[in-house]
Amino acid sequence: MVCEDPRVTDSSDDQRADGEAGTDNSDSIPIGADAVLGGDAVLGGVEEKAYPTRAQVMMAGLRSCATVGLQIVLVAAALWVMFWLLGKFWVILLPVLLAIIVCTILWPPVRWMRNRGVPAAAASLLMMLIGLGVLGGVIGLIVPSIVSQAPELANRATEGVRHLQDWVQGPPLNIEDEQLDNIVNAITSKLQSSASTIASGVFSGVGTATSLLVTVFTAFVLVFFFLKDGPKFVPWLDRSVGKPSGTHVGEVLTRMWNSLGGFIRTQAVVSFVDAALIGLGLFILGVPLAGVLVVVTFLGGFIPIVGAFVAGALAVLIALVSNGLTTALILLGVILAVQQLEGNVLQPWLQAKSMDLHAVIVLLSVTLGGTLFGITGAFLAVPAVASLAVVLRYLNEQIAERAGETLAPEGAPVTKQKGVPDKEPPNDPPNPVKGLLDRD
Repeated sequence: MVCEDPRVTDSSDDQRADGEAGTDNSDSIPIGADAVLGGDAVLGGVEEKAYPTRAQVMMAGLRSCATVGLQIVLVAAALWVMFWLLGKFWVILLPVLLAIIVCTILWPPVRWMRNRGVPAAAASLLMMLIGLGVLGGVIGLIVPSIVSQAPELANRATEGVRHLQDWVQGPPLNIEDEQLDNIVNAITSKLQSSASTIASGVFSGVGTATSLLVTVFTAFVLVFFFLKDGPKFVPWLDRSVGKPSGTHVGEVLTRMWNSLGGFIRTQAVVSFVDAALIGLGLFILGVPLAGVLVVVTFLGGFIPIVGAFVAGALAVLIALVSNGLTTALILLGVILAVQQLEGNVLQPWLQAKSMDLHAVIVLLSVTLGGTLFGITGAFLAVPAVASLAVVLRYLNEQIAERAGETLAPEGAPVTKQKGVPDKEPPNDPPNPVKGLLDRD
């Protein structure tokens, strides 16, 4: 048995304590790898945060920018490929899209008849015949007015050109007859030199008309089958894709259908009110081709913002040529008043139930659609963007559900649910600085 001298033990303990105390130098902080990389340093027993260098911060920012830039390039490439494929298959997609839009209008009465025992094929065919009858009636009303009033409008236009010529030759422009004749001759020679281009455009127009007839016939056939067998599509897709993907796809398609139908019916109501009020002003003011302008106003209402502007400008131009400046200004006031009623009362009230798109999104989508695919693209732009918005909202709902969040109303913060605490988690290490400040 070995006995230790307590004096030796105490001396060793004192030496170790003195050594540890000697190594504690509060005036010098070691700069090591942890400090350079943003680690923690110990000062007087208190843990302090060591910040990274400027070079490290700049390189981290550059890496983040490079990552985001690469992602943007990949998204842009994917969009380019998508639009390229869309252009290649546009001949097939256009009849399908037109048929779906027509079905959103005809489906409510077809559903009403089917619920009362009418066979699906009979109900679909009956509503299609009624729709064709209405369309034929509208064409039958406007064509005679165009034929009868077109010569008068041409004479009024010629008279308006003469008045314009007299105004140009007077003050303050004072353009002489010789200068005016030179301008007219230059325009005429330009048109003559473009005769071949115009002729090729005519033949291209004939080809376009033929393609239009094929598109209309294909869409007509698709409308019948969509109305007849449409309710079977989502269950069939659910069975084919399988769960859970089939459930998500079916839910998204159902929401897209409801949003698209609400948009079309809303625009139909708004367009009808615009056409009725503006048509009343046209008939009171005695503007020629009033029936044609009413139809153009109604159809233009389905192209938000741009369609109403074009239809109104055409009506004011015809009023200016045929009835003079005073009538044109009065009609312009009527159109502006109707547009204010539409923009501030009708559309916010009706479209709040069907879509939730900002006016800037609507305008940009119409501009992009018109630039890429002409008048058809402008007509289909808002339904396409509304459908895309439905998909994005559904994805947002799924992400929020998996993240344990409750979707708040627009403009309100997202709230946590499922017992997620708002305070700091209890497992976080204590803050030593806070402990020092709390001491007496």
